[in-house]
Amino acid sequence: MAKTANQKRKLFYLLFLLQEESDASHPVSMKRILSSLESHGILAERKSIYSDMETLRTLGYDVEYQAGKPAGYYLGSREFELPELKLLVDAVQASKFVTEKQSDILIKKLERFVSRYEANALQRQVRVQNRIKSANMSTLYLIDGIHQAIHGDHEISFSYCEWNLQKKLVLRHGGKPYRVSPWALLWEDENYYLVAYEQESKMIKYFRVDKMKQIQIEKEKRHGKKEFESLDWERLSRKNFGMFAGEEKDLLLEFPEKLVGVAIDRFGSSVPLIPMEGGVFCIRVPVNISRQFYGWLAGLGNEVRIVEPAEEAEKYYHYLEEIIENRRI
Repeated sequence: MAKTANQKRKLFYLLFLLQEESDASHPVSMKRILSSLESHGILAERKSIYSDMETLRTLGYDVEYQAGKPAGYYLGSREFELPELKLLVDAVQASKFVTEKQSDILIKKLERFVSRYEANALQRQVRVQNRIKSANMSTLYLIDGIHQAIHGDHEISFSYCEWNLQKKLVLRHGGKPYRVSPWALLWEDENYYLVAYEQESKMIKYFRVDKMKQIQIEKEKRHGKKEFESLDWERLSRKNFGMFAGEEKDLLLEFPEKLVGVAIDRFGSSVPLIPMEGGVFCIRVPVNISRQFYGWLAGLGNEVRIVEPAEEAEKYYHYLEEIIENRRI
């Protein structure tokens, strides 16, 4: 058979057809293959298709043939399995820092890894109650810039924002740029945080990435390697409530036995549980004392209390008293 000008494209079109149209439940028939190729100006015989499918196999593609009804070819495995893609889609839809528009774009890209039939299964419409999505379209590019700076061992500078009553992000500190050494990105409380060392204060600090603007990679090399490497990440996750700083204290907390799951979920399974009389147990943990910690404790009602140190228990009770005294009727 004389080769047409489009013969060199045949393997590409065959692979595209298998990726787009086939899966184990929807094999592509020989008739469908030949008609599809013809629509692209490629005339082919059955014998050549058998050879082409074998060529795709030698190139590493898992081309399978299914006999019976329906009969045809399909890709047996792909770069991502459907359950893996469903997990990624769920993560994208549930992420606060990804805007609605970016979520739609990312999911459309993920759909390319499965057939059009399985792509429908990725339209999962995951709903998280009262989900608030970021309005900052540049967050993904900020994250990429931070990774570039970390990889290149460079400092960065950026503007940092806060919300005002007009629901707009305005620059903090009069717009004066922050300059820090980026060391890691941390996903905490459904937000991305930059973990960075600030040379001026000699401290490790945390910045919400979606509140950063105008990131600039500087020529100067990073500082704070020793301080960053000394961070105990497991201990940090236990003692921080959100990414809010506070004075660290070792607390003895008392829980009723029915809340053992709450204690383990918050402080980890490695924290020793100390059984006590009366159906309660205690744990000793480091905690950064903050309003966020007090809010978590108050949310558990009167069944959880600070046992030691006594002065920290008094501070917490005083905090609750102030809230009651300042209530507005």
